Amino acid sequence: MEVVKKVGEYTIVKKRSGRFAVKAANGKFVNKEEKVKILTDAGLITAPVAKVEAPAVEEETEVAAE
Repeated sequence: MEVVKKVGEYTIVKKRSGRFAVKAANGKFVNKEEKVKILTDAGLITAPVAKVEAPAVEEETEVAAE
């Protein structure tokens, strides 16, 4: 793993797969929302945006009306 950046008490490393890992000062790895927040604040990733699905109810009612 290659050290990319040190942010406050966190060390950001890049794995061979290209993904990032965040290691806290106590030596444990950080996961989930906290990891995403740290990587976003460091400017290494952009937060994923949830997709909005089109309502499927309208299509079903049109078919039933015919």
